[in-house]
Amino acid sequence: MLSKDKIERINELSKRAKTVGLTKEEEKEQQKLRKEYLQTFRGAFKNQLHSVKVVDEKGDDVTPTALKESKKNYKGFSH
Repeated sequence: MLSKDKIERINELSKRAKTVGLTKEEEKEQQKLRKEYLQTFRGAFKNQLHSVKVVDEKGDDVTPTALKESKKNYKGFSH
């Protein structure tokens, strides 16, 4: 998870971009923070998906094969 300070900075830069604009340095910082945020979000989302097991009414595991394969090959989110 991204720190509270980084999320606040992302929001601050976003608001500033909409009002007065950003300097080149601020644009680079914004892109770096956005990239880090997306990487963190995607990793957490994959972890959540890999904890899912689909079961039918009879109690049989009907998890899609693609998800089962992905679980086997996934090393886990480390951030």
